[in-house]
Amino acid sequence: MKLYTNPSRDTWPQLCERPQLQLEFLESSVKNILARIKKSGDFALKEFTKQYDKVEISSIQVSEEEIQTAARSLEPALKKAIETAASNIEKFHKAQLREVVITETMPGVQCWRKAIAIEKVGIYIPGGTAPLFSTVLMLAIPARLAGCTEAILCSPPDKQGNIHPAILFAAQLTGVTKIFKAGGAQAIGALAYGTESIPNVYKIFGPGNQYVTKAKQLVNQDGVAIDMPAGPSEVLVWADETATPSFVAADLLSQAEHGADSQVMLVLPNGSLLEEINKEIRNQLAALPRKDVAEQALLNSRTAIFDSEKEALDFVNTYAPEHLIVNTKNADALSEKIINAGSVFIGNYTPEAAGDYASGTNHTLPTNGYAKAYAGVSVESFMKYVTFQKISADGIKKLGPVVEVMAEAEELIGHKNAISIRLLNSQPLP
Repeated sequence: MKLYTNPSRDTWPQLCERPQLQLEFLESSVKNILARIKKSGDFALKEFTKQYDKVEISSIQVSEEEIQTAARSLEPALKKAIETAASNIEKFHKAQLREVVITETMPGVQCWRKAIAIEKVGIYIPGGTAPLFSTVLMLAIPARLAGCTEAILCSPPDKQGNIHPAILFAAQLTGVTKIFKAGGAQAIGALAYGTESIPNVYKIFGPGNQYVTKAKQLVNQDGVAIDMPAGPSEVLVWADETATPSFVAADLLSQAEHGADSQVMLVLPNGSLLEEINKEIRNQLAALPRKDVAEQALLNSRTAIFDSEKEALDFVNTYAPEHLIVNTKNADALSEKIINAGSVFIGNYTPEAAGDYASGTNHTLPTNGYAKAYAGVSVESFMKYVTFQKISADGIKKLGPVVEVMAEAEELIGHKNAISIRLLNSQPLP
């Protein structure tokens, strides 16, 4: 990890840059994939599956028999863990549901806002080096709570033509309606445009590599909604001398193992813990099965030391991390001052891994600094809000003259007439 001591503010934009793979051909390649899916549907999907996933599949949709077989194959301990996590996630997200509130803005004028579920949503679950069955819980549970009538899941098959059994079990547990063997940008295209097997959806959710991310951005330009702009995963750990070095190292490595383009950032008030943390990183890294991936991520990672707590706080809010761990003596107070972060983890015993899996909060979060303007996935992400208004005969008499004056000032006489004709013909309600 590169070390920066009291970096001046004019260097912060450079420090906040996330690693990006230099793929000049990325957009043109993804555009080609999407065009082929649009034109050839299932045929193109199967061809891409053969090309990228190295397997030929006869049926794109996962059968009920495959789902049941997957459920039987899982260890009871894993099934129990998934069920416990699902319960916590449901409790947290269920609390987000709101009652409709009718507001009378003036006598006889009622306005309200009603949440209505997005009918058809698509869930993309990566299945390559790390089959993210936890993301099924994070997306399918709020979709069900919101009331989405169709939740379509796509995930790439392995070289035997199967989707990881934990993904299938989690999908069945959470009420996913259909599951398909499709990965990468081609799966995003199928969800966006539809094929003979895969129905098109109105909004697409889920993480993925840069091909998936670019595909989501491109279909969004075609009018298909997406959860949020997102890139490689990241964590910033803000620690002081009260933090346990082994905990800090473990938190940094748990993020680094996501991918070579993941970023970990460490913010310290001084260098007193740095040697111990680096020693712990070396020791723990040696035992990680994904050591090579984590090592590559650490090459793009940074440590920043700030003598001033105010400077450190401002830097954290400028970086706007996807995951922020505040592991300091005054963690509660500092956390209250955080304004830009996807999810905040407070104290020595609150690792990011807890939120990634089972505490209850959602782990689908804005990355790459988008936490300055975007929130993580919630039940509301699977809804759109429709406003309603109802005006009585007495209400139009009170509100109408206001609208007439404003419409005439904007020279929209048709608007004014829509009011005037009612004022001339309105009768009070019995």
